[in-house]
Amino acid sequence: MGKSDKLSVFISLVLRHKPEAAGIRLDEHGWANVEELLEGINNTGRQINMDILEEIVRTDSKQRYSFNSNKTLIRANQGHSVPVDVELEERQPPQYLYHGTAERFLDAIMAEGLKPMSRLYVHLSKDEETAVKVGKRHGSPVVLKVRTEEMYHDGNKFYLSQNGVWLTKYVDRKYIEGRDI
Repeated sequence: MGKSDKLSVFISLVLRHKPEAAGIRLDEHGWANVEELLEGINNTGRQINMDILEEIVRTDSKQRYSFNSNKTLIRANQGHSVPVDVELEERQPPQYLYHGTAERFLDAIMAEGLKPMSRLYVHLSKDEETAVKVGKRHGSPVVLKVRTEEMYHDGNKFYLSQNGVWLTKYVDRKYIEGRDI
């Protein structure tokens, strides 16, 4: 893992889960002051400046971060375990979305549905290929097909994050179709 990859992982930790790891605070919408973030990261012994931060944001393959218009604030687009409101816009989902997970979690999911676990939302992918990649991060991948249009019509809310991940609070097992890879 390269230096900027390690910095990106640390930034993800700070902006999504533990702002105190860099000695900063997030506002109610998940925004962090860029100068405070840079200073906080440098105070941990890591080396970062605005050029490096802009490069990490620009080149992140999952588009995890966003700056405000004048780049004085930064936040993670989704994936938080700390309670923030990233001002998500409610959207009508497509007929189906997909959830990538590991085979070892399948029994619990089929018994209890999809829960956000340590996050604020359940994350859903627009295609099976993306869901497979997510599932592989956790073990032997399984892709679950979720009848999201049916969920939406039954009153469930969906949000589309800036980086294309669909979010919802919970997926009841009755909406889940399993499919092995």
